[in-house]
Amino acid sequence: MVQVKKISPPSDLQDDSTIAWFEQLVYDPGQFDRDLFVRTRQLIISKQPHESDFATGFSAELYTQSIEIAIILSELRVDSATLVAAIVYSFVESLQIGLDEISQHCSTLVMQKVKGVMLMDAVRGLQTHQSVGNDSVQIENLRKMLLVMVDDVTVVLIKLAERLYALRIAKDQPDEQRIIIAQEVNDVYAPLANRLGIGHIKWEMEDLAFRYLNRDAYINIAKHLAEKRVAREVYVESVLKAINSALLDLNINAELMGRAKHIFSIWKKMQRKQVGFEDIYDVRAVRVLVPKVQDCYSVLGVVHGLWKHIPKEFDDYVATPKENGYRSLHTAVIGPGGKTLEIQIRTHEMHQESELGVAAHWKYKEGPGATAGGYEAKISWLRQLLEWQDEVVDSNQLAEEFKSQVFEERIYVFTPQGKLIDLPFGSTALDFAYRVHTDVGHRCRGAKSNGRIITLTQPLETGQRIEILTSKTGGPSRDWLSEQRGYIKSSRARHKVQQWFKLQDKGKNSVAGKLLLEKELKKNAFEFSDFNALASHFNYNSRDELFAGIGAGDKGLHQVMNAIRALQPLVEPVTRETVVKRQPKIEKRSKSSDVLVEGVGNLLTRIAGCCKPVPGDEISGYVTLNRGIMIHRSDCRYLLASKEKSPERILEVSWTHQVNKRYLIDLVIKAYDRKGLLSDVTLLMANEKISVTRLNTMVNQKRLDLKIDIQIEVANLSSVSRVINLVEQLPNVISVNRMSI
Repeated sequence: MVQVKKISPPSDLQDDSTIAWFEQLVYDPGQFDRDLFVRTRQLIISKQPHESDFATGFSAELYTQSIEIAIILSELRVDSATLVAAIVYSFVESLQIGLDEISQHCSTLVMQKVKGVMLMDAVRGLQTHQSVGNDSVQIENLRKMLLVMVDDVTVVLIKLAERLYALRIAKDQPDEQRIIIAQEVNDVYAPLANRLGIGHIKWEMEDLAFRYLNRDAYINIAKHLAEKRVAREVYVESVLKAINSALLDLNINAELMGRAKHIFSIWKKMQRKQVGFEDIYDVRAVRVLVPKVQDCYSVLGVVHGLWKHIPKEFDDYVATPKENGYRSLHTAVIGPGGKTLEIQIRTHEMHQESELGVAAHWKYKEGPGATAGGYEAKISWLRQLLEWQDEVVDSNQLAEEFKSQVFEERIYVFTPQGKLIDLPFGSTALDFAYRVHTDVGHRCRGAKSNGRIITLTQPLETGQRIEILTSKTGGPSRDWLSEQRGYIKSSRARHKVQQWFKLQDKGKNSVAGKLLLEKELKKNAFEFSDFNALASHFNYNSRDELFAGIGAGDKGLHQVMNAIRALQPLVEPVTRETVVKRQPKIEKRSKSSDVLVEGVGNLLTRIAGCCKPVPGDEISGYVTLNRGIMIHRSDCRYLLASKEKSPERILEVSWTHQVNKRYLIDLVIKAYDRKGLLSDVTLLMANEKISVTRLNTMVNQKRLDLKIDIQIEVANLSSVSRVINLVEQLPNVISVNRMSI
């Protein structure tokens, strides 16, 4: 944690000593703008309607909020204009002061900063559990926000400080409001602080949000930490003495300290490794700060000489910093008494950067150009976003890329020349290729990882050295756009592939799109013919334009299939005269299934054997006389026939959000006969951890082809699509379709 001086805020803004207090907030006294603070104080005082003590007046809450936000910002070493913008922001947000008044009484720069902070609200709609909407106003605000962030990233710091203060006082809010604030900070602002490298803001946000969102887990970990605090401190102190003694022998002047492990970090590691508190080795942790980079490696040698290090638990973020600029050496050892111990080694400069992030590189501190390299490196991802937005046709893609850059976990891989490339977690060699250059992505035909051939669908891992194998001619494959096949993770790479197909002949795209859609309908045993209505649903003028959009990758097959299901005729509601007495506007989950039956109590439900629906399929319920409710796919021909005869027996049902079962489906595989085909199919199922419950083969000796009827267990519709796509890629396979009786 960055050490800051203790500052007691003034109780009355009208006190003349207030200006002296403001001066303490500015990290560099030479940068203190006294006249600016005097004008700001007078502006705020003018809004106080009474002559009473300002701190007890109607704006007391706003005054306290402004002061606390300014104190948080003082830890980030910001300049006078940024502090003033933070102080007046709360008054602007509450409509007590207007932007024009700030421009007139303070300065245009302060007004622009406050306006920029207000634009930061555009990031709220991008929470990780929400989908990006089609609101053009929201997307335009996102573009404006990106421009502001690149031009003056201090607006982000003000917003982070304001949200951190809101989180601190959330303990006094009603439960519902507290959870809303904590969820927003956890989903949006903590990841943003991490992306900008502001460590101490990020950690406090995550711990406080975790305390409100998962109170039981928070208290459990805090209790474990408190119970063994004394023993842990004694142990760490003995480790510090051993390291310090060894460093003195080498004349290395180091600052050593025990490192507090953050509760949220402990919980995340427990979840990731599926272990208990006792198995988290870095609860006992030490940090060593040294003057020079070469000293870091000298300390590392000393530590590994004292104790045996744990394999695969060493990270060199000095030679290869994280994308947010974080630098440090991390190692884990078997310390005294056989206890595991984490040790972080960094210079004093690295430590300041890990705590302050982008705020450690202000150009005004050390003169023009002195810190531009560090500052520009930390916001380079923002500049890349702005450059890329000029190519984007669908504005939602910009929002998706921003979410990917900020909210998703990242991996770090290398080019053959040693350049570090960061990508979203789960990215493939194709994502890497398109990140290197668009043309490299288009001509990619294979890849190597550390000299060994890998598939284009294999997720990459941090530390790999990737080499892309290209051809002189050719272009992308349409298969790359299939989410089930897993070729592409990043929205940017997907956009590049879509753009390539758009440039091709529109007629070819139309033919290809029609074939893709017909194939998908056949796979799912789905009958549909009203393509003109489907085209209108997506605002296309004709079915050919729709097919061209599918062929070019503008419309995903999953999206189109959902629209087809939505265009099916709606089922008439069940009346009181039916065999089931409906209760309007309630939903209860039956005890025996993963299906929600609208308006019905605890009735037995069964999955129909004729169509075998799985989560993701559109479904309907049919009330039988003595077997409960049968769950059919909405396009099942038996259900459609029953709907004609007895529409009153049809119920509206849906899958629950958490499905706990696996479901049987039947697939029909047609292929040209060859040796080892059946073995390949069963091996593929085993690799995908899919159980095969029945398998029959029929061979036609005259035509030398065969049909395989196979019954498997799957969890959802996405699993079905993935299995079908993988089997189709096997040699000699002609087609794979889902069977419906």
